[in-house]
Amino acid sequence: SLCLTVFADLEPVLLKEKPAGRKPIKTMWLTEERRKGMYQSIRNHVSKGRQCYIVFPVIDESEKLDLRAATDACEELRTAIFPEFKVELLHGKMKGPDRERVMNEFRAGRVQILVSTTVIEVGVDVPNATIMVIEHADRFGISQLHQLRGRVGRGSEESFCVLMSDSTTDSARERLQALVDSEDGFALAEVGLRL
Repeated sequence: SLCLTVFADLEPVLLKEKPAGRKPIKTMWLTEERRKGMYQSIRNHVSKGRQCYIVFPVIDESEKLDLRAATDACEELRTAIFPEFKVELLHGKMKGPDRERVMNEFRAGRVQILVSTTVIEVGVDVPNATIMVIEHADRFGISQLHQLRGRVGRGSEESFCVLMSDSTTDSARERLQALVDSEDGFALAEVGLRL
């Protein structure tokens, strides 16, 4: 595509506006000490009929990485934190039919909270999903965070993206703050390139 553009067979088209009726996504960066309040916010929204994504960087626990994993977290969220809601797990190692079943249940509203990896990064359109929590957000790049955030805010309801991270590295802090400050993919790409 880039080659065709350079040699004048294609023209670049910049889409700078959101589709009609969509509101800005409120993005916030929270640390571990705010987790309880964040869970209460999820509970409030889901109780009103909305849906939530909770995204993790890894599927299973690893001895090398000190990260909460989607599999273990899903069990805790399902039994200890949100027993009143239907919580399901979705990740790339699942068989195709199982992934499709979970996604169809979420689309239909029968699953209120979807615990996932980045398998939902592209091509998922559930307008009723209004909250996304990205765990260990510092482990993702700017473009990936921006792409994940785009899974919410697809309907007319106000939507939220919560970046959970206790990271103190300058690079991580700058990436996360850039996401809080801007929804402009072009501006975020510039920050990513500079970093």
